Amino acid sequence: MEKLYADVIIDIAHEKLDRPFQYRIPESMRDTLEEGQCVSVPFGAGNKLRKGYVVAVRNTPDWDVEKIKDIAGPAPQGVSIEEKQIRLAAFLKRNYGSTMIQAMKTVLPARQSVRPLEKKSVRLLQDEEQAFKTMEICLKKHQTAKARLLRELLEFASLPYPLVTGKLHISPSTIKALEQQGIVAVEKESRYRNPVRLKVRQDERKTLSREQALIVDTVLKDFDSGSRDVYLLHGITGSGKTEVYVCLIEEILKRGRQAIVLIPEIALTYQTLIRFYSRFGEQVSVLNSSLSMGEKYDQCQRAKNGEIQVIIGPRSALFTPFPNIGLIVIDEEHEGSYKSENSPKYHARETAEEVARLHGASLVLGSATPSLEAYYRAMRGEYRLFTLKERLTGGSLPAVSVVDMREELRQGNRSIFSRKLQELMADRLEKKQQIMLFLNRRGYAGFISCRACGHVMKCPHCDVSLSEHRGGRLICHYCGYEEPAVRVCPQCGSRYISGFRAGTQQIEEKLKELYPEASVLRMDADTTKSKDGYERILSAFSAGEADVLIGTQMIVKGHDFPNVTLVGVLAADLSLSAGDYRAGERTFSLLTQAVGRAGRGSLPGEAVIQTYQPEHYSVVHAAAQDYEGFYEEEILYRELLRYPPVCNMMAVQIFAAGEERGKELAEKLAELAESYGNEEKEMSKRLLVIGPAPAAIGKLYDIFRFVFYVKYEKYDKLVEIKDALEERAALLFSAKETLQIDFNPVNVF
Repeated sequence: MEKLYADVIIDIAHEKLDRPFQYRIPESMRDTLEEGQCVSVPFGAGNKLRKGYVVAVRNTPDWDVEKIKDIAGPAPQGVSIEEKQIRLAAFLKRNYGSTMIQAMKTVLPARQSVRPLEKKSVRLLQDEEQAFKTMEICLKKHQTAKARLLRELLEFASLPYPLVTGKLHISPSTIKALEQQGIVAVEKESRYRNPVRLKVRQDERKTLSREQALIVDTVLKDFDSGSRDVYLLHGITGSGKTEVYVCLIEEILKRGRQAIVLIPEIALTYQTLIRFYSRFGEQVSVLNSSLSMGEKYDQCQRAKNGEIQVIIGPRSALFTPFPNIGLIVIDEEHEGSYKSENSPKYHARETAEEVARLHGASLVLGSATPSLEAYYRAMRGEYRLFTLKERLTGGSLPAVSVVDMREELRQGNRSIFSRKLQELMADRLEKKQQIMLFLNRRGYAGFISCRACGHVMKCPHCDVSLSEHRGGRLICHYCGYEEPAVRVCPQCGSRYISGFRAGTQQIEEKLKELYPEASVLRMDADTTKSKDGYERILSAFSAGEADVLIGTQMIVKGHDFPNVTLVGVLAADLSLSAGDYRAGERTFSLLTQAVGRAGRGSLPGEAVIQTYQPEHYSVVHAAAQDYEGFYEEEILYRELLRYPPVCNMMAVQIFAAGEERGKELAEKLAELAESYGNEEKEMSKRLLVIGPAPAAIGKLYDIFRFVFYVKYEKYDKLVEIKDALEERAALLFSAKETLQIDFNPVNVF
């Protein structure tokens, strides 16, 4: 059946997002109208033509057809910033599963409850002779406040409003009375909130290496010829990826275009901002969750008005409303934080490709440890691959020692620090060089391992670790397999088998016991609660105010401290044993990034990796800084078990107030997904449904959670199944039951 009706939001810059109006689609537009398009529609009693944006196209009307007006036609002007954003919202809805309203709230800058920042001043309207006479009249009438204000205005002509009401103690009512008499005027000047308050010396342009110059020249040559590609920049830690970004942005700005630089976490904002600000000055601003609503809104307005040309921030900065984006850079593109955990569950990398397409921009992805998705696409020729294999400082990568903590235990060392690490820490403290200690806590909460032999309890069906649940059960979060908890290691019989329980605070205490003279900084969720927490700690460490910096993964990403010559990785295999098919990739990436923090200055660096699984390929390749070797092993594992990027995977989550009800809904939807099974002859290519099973956290806030997974090579087929599941859920689910869908999830449910 032909689609006949469209839901249209009128003047998106001024109206609430949740108020669409329905219009009839004329015959001339039935085949061409699509979500996100800007149209001209009659609005209100006078049917004045207004600009609107299509947010849904429907077969049936929601209102009396006699009262529904026709769309007048496409909007006359070219594609606006708003239309590009609405089309992007339609892309998110279509590809990731969400409502159009959710998608629009993701891509459009929030306006609600944001008041403009105004600079008010009081200006004298009368000439000097008149004002003097008025002042004398006020004095005779004992209107001392008015006289006091006029005396000051005779001297300065205009005064800041806060000064008048503050230091001069003039009430607003007094000012208003003079204003009504035509003696003074209160003038308002809107100004933008600027979250960047830096005094940075202008950076001298660095000379690019031959490899860096080749990358810059190639990207710019493609850009100028009209080719808009996706480029993957695989550069070892310290190889100068940031300088490549800076040079590309400089050239893009010369061409009258804007640039977006995405970074994975707020912790990186300060150091990244300094690098870009020193080159581009006030053309640069930031967008991140630490800003107030007013600051966020003002940065979007500054971008629209051309007052800034470069924005830096995490994934949400991708939706900055620049009119003419020329370049998008995603630094540390392998990071999981580029995937949204809220609906729509978009990935910044894929969404950036769509933003680049809408604006005719180039996209550069950079990492020392590219995601398997990006590298896989580069190997297939979908991305263009560049490599940087040398450190700019001329130094070599740090020497890495892998310490087997099972052997440490056998030899009587029960400390969280190996003897090798203790020896090197004492040496660096004596030489006044800095140390970073990285606690790999990701994935620590659930899995069970043996400290004597390193054995991890794993699912026999999914090759991921079993997670410990209350009630003495070990459960697989993919297929639901479970078995009783163990108290003795089935591999070696040791009683040293349990979950890992350690944090950065305990490490700080142990470190101070060993080295009481050492100055220590800790960077974790507790010490970075304040707005400037990250900046304060990183600035102090960079300035040499501490000997040791302890932290979780936030300290190993992108930071550059020239005096750090030793990095210690504690519990390297915690992330390795998380119940997740990406565990090996995450571990390799974290270890490689951590090791790469050492020796970035003129002094040679050294790293110690402490692990219970020194033979694991992720640890072996990370110690050797061998990405290609790791990729070859990991991609074979993904091919064998049909995990992304070789196969696409859709996670379907069901939330219900009753356990049996939730299980019933999950089974019905899984059955519907299975009905899409195809006639592929090869078993390895058939559509596969895994589950349903209870989610990793089976119950939260009295809501039961179930999940199943659908694997298939073709993404479009999964989108088709997603649409069918959403339609069925609309019929089956009550108001208190929820369906959420996530494509190629980065975290296990």
